[in-house]
Amino acid sequence: MISQRQIAVALRYLREKDVAPRVTAKGYDHVAAEIVRIAREHSIPIREDADLAQVLVKLDTDRVIPPELYKVMAEVLAWVYSVNGHAVAGAGKAV
Repeated sequence: MISQRQIAVALRYLREKDVAPRVTAKGYDHVAAEIVRIAREHSIPIREDADLAQVLVKLDTDRVIPPELYKVMAEVLAWVYSVNGHAVAGAGKAV
């Protein structure tokens, strides 16, 4: 039997402060559920991507994502900006 654990990773990217998105919280199962609950409570967009979550959960908290993830994170940020109603060039809200 295969059982997948729930994983959640919270990211922050403030264009004027961060050189790249950084991991602000991460966890499995109950901790993951709490991360998702808090995100929903604050109307933070949630994107489901199990493969990316598997990679990001291995990073240390408060660590900037490595350059090899920049392209995929650019796609995620573009998605967040579109969900938030911002142009891709506009930024500033934490994700």
